[in-house]
Amino acid sequence: MNISAKSYAKVNIFLKIAGKRDNYHELVSRFVRVKNLYDTITFIPENSTNEFNLIGDFGCETQKNTIYKAFLALRDNCPKIDAYFRIYSIKVDKKIPEFAGLGGGSSNAATFLIMANKLFDLYYSKEKLAKIGAKIGADVPFFIYEYDSANVTGIGEIVEKYEEEALDIEVVTPKIECNTGKIFTSFRESFYKEISSEDKSRLLNMSSKDILKELDIFEANDLYEPAIQSYSQLGDYAKKDWFFSGSGSSFFKVKDNG
Repeated sequence: MNISAKSYAKVNIFLKIAGKRDNYHELVSRFVRVKNLYDTITFIPENSTNEFNLIGDFGCETQKNTIYKAFLALRDNCPKIDAYFRIYSIKVDKKIPEFAGLGGGSSNAATFLIMANKLFDLYYSKEKLAKIGAKIGADVPFFIYEYDSANVTGIGEIVEKYEEEALDIEVVTPKIECNTGKIFTSFRESFYKEISSEDKSRLLNMSSKDILKELDIFEANDLYEPAIQSYSQLGDYAKKDWFFSGSGSSFFKVKDNG
């Protein structure tokens, strides 16, 4: 019996830097799930390797894949997971572009954790899964909670549901693989700024539509300018009413944001 689940993309309606914590940047952001863009993760009863087997078009080796890291995190507390994935393979139908600011890898890890939590009757709370996920990637907790829209702060571990109407989002991803580390280095060296507590509170309480009506692409995302500095060709994709997600390279717009 195959078990499948959708692993959705996300966009950052806005992304601001609030400060530094050790080697990390503290964020203030609105994450929104993109309902029309998702990978499909399936557990299939076919595995001739007798070890963890991941099937899919990935830009990294299995040991660096977020699903594999999620598997290791659960295996430590649930040995039967190891036995199961010696018989079953994990197949991922990839639709979310990688290195694109859409959270594909984090979404995959979160979806795997949610699927395994249910399949193996672990009964882990969302909070416990989110803590596990935070060790895998900063965006994983958002996907664990399965909110359509949420305010995300800290280094990604603080996720608060934001109630608003579902947004119809269109995404365009240039064939430019943005290196997040490189863009953050550029931000620190040439563009560093921190959002004020007043602006933080105001944005976190505004609807996504109102934010996109008020801010332009430069104002909405602190990483856009350093991204252009690192990848100048990104500037060719900046059009009216389009915005930049994460550290790129994806651009998005809300179709009914009139």
